[in-house]
Amino acid sequence: MMQETVITNANKAYALLKADADKILKLIQVQMDNLTMPQCPLYEEVLDTHMFGLSREIDFAVRMDLIEVEEGKALLDNLEKQLNLIHEKSQQR
Repeated sequence: MMQETVITNANKAYALLKADADKILKLIQVQMDNLTMPQCPLYEEVLDTHMFGLSREIDFAVRMDLIEVEEGKALLDNLEKQLNLIHEKSQQR
């Protein structure tokens, strides 16, 4: 029973972190599509603040043994790759 709880909590923690990463991606996509350019200080501040917050959430989940370090790094790496693609698309306009 205890092992099932740990697995359930780990799955839930990862799902919550993934949802937060998706929210950051959507927020940046909306900014890029409608509001501002990547050179704007507001864009950089929003991105930096949200990425820092997500990295702290991941660090906490790792310290609580809810996810593995590699899972957290992969989540951040994937988000950064997607954000880079959005940035590249905006530069082509």
